[in-house]
Amino acid sequence: MTTDDCFRIGSTVKTKGLKGELHAYIDFDDIGKIKFNSVFLEINGKLVPYFISSMKYLQKNAAYLVLEDVDTIEKAAPLAKKDIYLPNKLKPKKKKEEFTLFDLAGFTAIDDHEGELGKITDVQEYPQQILATVNYQNCEVLFPLNAEVIKGIDAVKEILYVDLPEGLLDIYLG
Repeated sequence: MTTDDCFRIGSTVKTKGLKGELHAYIDFDDIGKIKFNSVFLEINGKLVPYFISSMKYLQKNAAYLVLEDVDTIEKAAPLAKKDIYLPNKLKPKKKKEEFTLFDLAGFTAIDDHEGELGKITDVQEYPQQILATVNYQNCEVLFPLNAEVIKGIDAVKEILYVDLPEGLLDIYLG
């Protein structure tokens, strides 16, 4: 299992008490809609699975997490400050009205003239505009996400159809 197969829901912050409990920060808004009994913690660049003994939500973004076989502060301490992931198959589907340009990360961008550009690796907001990033011909290419560039979105197949401004790719490739 890799981070591409999962989505991040938060991170462990610190230990709590002497019995291996972890204080977790949950930054995924719809966590209450997901039923799960295990999580993956990112340790040294690899995802390690842990079964959950209990998880108690304190408030919207905080929880106490008890993992199976982690029953002392010594076992819990190395698990502090680690990202928490769940498999992509558990990620709730967004309704049409909840879809934003930031949800295009992971979609394949296809240009009217150049064909497939590649997967959108990142979507960032800058003053006045939102930009998408793709790796096209071993080059990082940024292009705006606006009504002039976007020609269509297929949310089921995860494809973004675009018509990039003339010469934009030449700037990166030339």
